[in-house]
Amino acid sequence: MMKKVSPMVYVTITTLLLVTIMVMCAMGFPFNWVFYLTVAGQILVVLMVYKVLTDDYETDKTFEHFYEDRPIQPVEVKAENEEEKFR
Repeated sequence: MMKKVSPMVYVTITTLLLVTIMVMCAMGFPFNWVFYLTVAGQILVVLMVYKVLTDDYETDKTFEHFYEDRPIQPVEVKAENEEEKFR
């Protein structure tokens, strides 16, 4: 039985490949190397999106929680001089 791979692995591999392509372009590598790696990168982007969207991750958070592990508490800001009117 195959071990389940985290979608973050796909994100990391895709990011590293695309950064490598960027460096290769800046260093003047031959066009065919850059072209074939770019095609592979595009395939990896599609695979990465599929893996992230089909992951069985579940949460009870909503947009009200800003999808964070710790909900954001409202911050009340008080002026030193409450009588001062802002324009």
